[in-house]
Amino acid sequence: MAKVRVEGHESLVRDTVSNAVINSSTSEYNIYMARHRARNKQSDELRTACKEINNLKAELREIKSLITKVLEK
Repeated sequence: MAKVRVEGHESLVRDTVSNAVINSSTSEYNIYMARHRARNKQSDELRTACKEINNLKAELREIKSLITKVLEK
């Protein structure tokens, strides 16, 4: 697999077989991965918050139903 430097970009190389551009900088890769993990964590936290809200809504509906039944007696 031969690699050729991309003109004007110090950390980019082009794979001559697949014609893909590859970033050869490990520090830039680590920064990218840290951002990726942070986005995933934020997404997971939002998903968890939505689940908790939906559970609270369901519990409130159940409480409301029980109160309605008690008041009807």
